Amino acid sequence: MTLTKLQHRLTRKKRIRARVSGTATRPRLTVYRSLACIYVQLIDDATGRTLAAASTTEAKAKPSVAGGTKLGSLVAKKAKDAGITSVVFDRNGYAYHGIVKAVAEAAREGGLLF
Repeated sequence: MTLTKLQHRLTRKKRIRARVSGTATRPRLTVYRSLACIYVQLIDDATGRTLAAASTTEAKAKPSVAGGTKLGSLVAKKAKDAGITSVVFDRNGYAYHGIVKAVAEAAREGGLLF
């Protein structure tokens, strides 16, 4: 039986989520890519609450590397407004390059500690 691209990503996602968990003081920064948008959330896994969220539609950007950079700086600003300085990065099974890397680096430049 051959697995699809989505099934491979979900397998990687399970492996990552077994190790990565967010708390109220250090939430999980998760990235989701779709063809139309990129979504980023800061999640407290202890209570199951989303503390802050942003997307490329909110940042008025396209789902590209440049849009990922805008999105990373926007989520860093929202995190600072919520009083969050340190996060755990969850790439959600995606490879750490391109858009996902741009989001992470822009969030670091915005002041978030990974």
